[in-house]
Amino acid sequence: MAAPAEAEVAAGFAEADEAAELTRALGRLLPGLETESKLGRRRALEALEHALEEAVRPGTDSAAFQGPWARLLLPRLLRLLTDPAEGCRALAAHLLDLGLRRAARPRDALPRLLPALTARLARPESTRPPPEPCEELRLALVQLLHLAVDLGGAALAPHLDDAVRALRGALLDPFAAVRREGCECAAALARAIPEHFHMQSESLIGPLMQTISHQHWKVRVAVIEATGTVIQFGNGNSVDDVLSHFAQRLFDDVPQTATSLWEKVGLQWQEENEADLKDKLDFASPPPPNYPEHESRPGLGCRELVFRNLSKVLPAICHDITDWVVGTRLKAAQLLPVLLLHAEDHITQHLEIVLRTLHQACTDEEKAVVSSCVRAAELIGTFVSPEVFLKLILAMLKKAPSASGLLILASVIRGCPRNALQPHLKVIATELAQEHICQGSENNSYLEHLLLCVQTLLSVCQEDCCAASLQLSEVLVTIMAVSDAVSLEKKAQKTMDTLAEVEDIPSSQDLYRKHLGALLERLTASHGEWTVHSVQLLKFTVLLTQAGPAVGEALQHVIPTLRACLQPTTDPHMRLKLFSILSSLLLRPKDTVDSQGQFHGYLDMVINDILAPNLQWHAGRTAAAIRTATISCLWALISSDILSAKQVQEAQETLMPQVLATLEDDSQTTRLISCRIISRFLKNSGDTMEPEKFLKVYPELLKRLDDVSNDVRMAAASALLTWLKCIESVDGKSAYQSSVQFLYRELLVHLDDPESAIQDTVLEVLKEGSVLFPDVLVRETEAVVHKHRSATYCEQLLQHMQTMAAAR
Repeated sequence: MAAPAEAEVAAGFAEADEAAELTRALGRLLPGLETESKLGRRRALEALEHALEEAVRPGTDSAAFQGPWARLLLPRLLRLLTDPAEGCRALAAHLLDLGLRRAARPRDALPRLLPALTARLARPESTRPPPEPCEELRLALVQLLHLAVDLGGAALAPHLDDAVRALRGALLDPFAAVRREGCECAAALARAIPEHFHMQSESLIGPLMQTISHQHWKVRVAVIEATGTVIQFGNGNSVDDVLSHFAQRLFDDVPQTATSLWEKVGLQWQEENEADLKDKLDFASPPPPNYPEHESRPGLGCRELVFRNLSKVLPAICHDITDWVVGTRLKAAQLLPVLLLHAEDHITQHLEIVLRTLHQACTDEEKAVVSSCVRAAELIGTFVSPEVFLKLILAMLKKAPSASGLLILASVIRGCPRNALQPHLKVIATELAQEHICQGSENNSYLEHLLLCVQTLLSVCQEDCCAASLQLSEVLVTIMAVSDAVSLEKKAQKTMDTLAEVEDIPSSQDLYRKHLGALLERLTASHGEWTVHSVQLLKFTVLLTQAGPAVGEALQHVIPTLRACLQPTTDPHMRLKLFSILSSLLLRPKDTVDSQGQFHGYLDMVINDILAPNLQWHAGRTAAAIRTATISCLWALISSDILSAKQVQEAQETLMPQVLATLEDDSQTTRLISCRIISRFLKNSGDTMEPEKFLKVYPELLKRLDDVSNDVRMAAASALLTWLKCIESVDGKSAYQSSVQFLYRELLVHLDDPESAIQDTVLEVLKEGSVLFPDVLVRETEAVVHKHRSATYCEQLLQHMQTMAAAR
């Protein structure tokens, strides 16, 4: 037993000798560390670096190194961490790393090392820079702290406060590499002293969550991994603080790691709380109907974690989704549907605040924010009973109709299962058809979203929409009436076609036939209050122009409404609009007002109560425009093939005086159409007119031969020819000789007209009219032939008369 004892003594002497030699070597170098020269200190540190590398080479005794290291070297190196020269500080940190790795009892250095590191890393305030200005040096110091944690183990417990303060600074460091190293060091600290770490773990959660959105994805991954370890060995209450941040990382540009870790967190929590979740695990509920196809249902643990913390997370998201910073709004909006996907039907108890938030967020100028909100609303439709969400949304629309409210409604409908929505379909359609909603705004965005509600109902409910066909048709008619965008009108008409398809009706015109009577009955009840700006008037015009043949089946509503709205006392601009519509209908009566052959029953009303009052002369441009519109309607009516000869004659007897009066109208169009109408009246029933009334016609037409418009002059000449032909077919035409002679004389004057077209037309009239009293015409022509500048026309007329005489 003496031999081992002797060996032990010998080893002790050797250790002492080695320690003494190292002490002497250090003693020669250490004074250089105190010199005022930066270069001198640097050279001394470089010499020490060489000496320490020799001291820590394999085979040297770490016990012999411990004494000189702790007594001589450690205090001086720690002081040099604050040296003004960056190079000296860097060498000091390197030497501390070498010494700590070689020392036999590195834990002995912790009482002095930890405060020194904290002094260089901890930031007094988050807005101030770290005490150590060099990024690479801060990284080296955090790496040194990490080494101290690894080597210190349980001995770190008394120094936990210093370590946490240093780590808080490192986790918020401007240098990404320092943050990553800080995350790894925080995880190592948690594992090193789990019995004590929970007392300070919450102090690290704040800096970790501030760093979780760092621009470098490697930093974000390091934060997520470190957070998991900190919570695992720390305080479980921190789960509430990190939940929303973790969920937000699911939208990360590099989300795979975050998603995987979140799933692990949920699984671990599920395992730890298996007793509480036993019933849910044993009787797992299937995914709700209409669960989004492109989404994977989160695990039970993840869903329960979100549900149990939803009341804490949701208010913050609802606040951030309306933040003034675009990035904040965007991330909050992206997070909301993820939370709803986890919460499922538990969102019902928070529905009011969510809908209120979506209502505001859907007005955001950022399309990405609105898109995420639409996705959230679709999930509400999937997970919440329609009875619940409709009560809130429809009340919201009733109180203040808005484009965002309609967008939310359309989105929840899109997410709702068809069988769940079907019992509420008519309620929704009826509410949309109410004036306060379907006429709530003329803004195109509002109307687009109103149309979207109808389109979504048709898409989800298909043929179930038959039960609400009338209400949906009314909404679509309103959109077409109010919108000033052609593209939106086309979309609404296309949606009308879709509604016809789901009802298995051949076309949208058949849909109008089905509902036109009911729509007009509801619409025309207020016609006494209409003006040109009334939505009801706009809807009325849409129905008349779009319904086609169905108009002929609803004349009992159409004609009385037109009569009431086209009285001289009503809004003149409204009358102009309605006359334009009426004229277009009368141009194709078989496809509109007379599709059923019933228009004749309303002819007296049209002529006596609509056309006649509006042909009366009134001063002003608007009144003149109304007369033009009225005379155009009359022309369309008598030009159509729906009136019999007797009906045209009745119209002529009533309206001829007013039409003759319009020959003096300021409007060229009015005068031109009036000439054509008179010609048509004369052709139909001129030979049956009372002589007194008949003779009043030609003087008015003669005046038009002096009109400023050649078109009017030629139309008047054509009407005069018709007048002359009427005399040819009556008995006792000699009674008209004096009038015809006067007409001949006036027409001969116009053979000298400067316009050759007028001369040609008048010549033809005289030729055709010469059959009445040829001798009279010859005498009148011979009397003026020498006075005419254009004697050729008179000569042609005389030659024609001679030819006729020879033929007789």
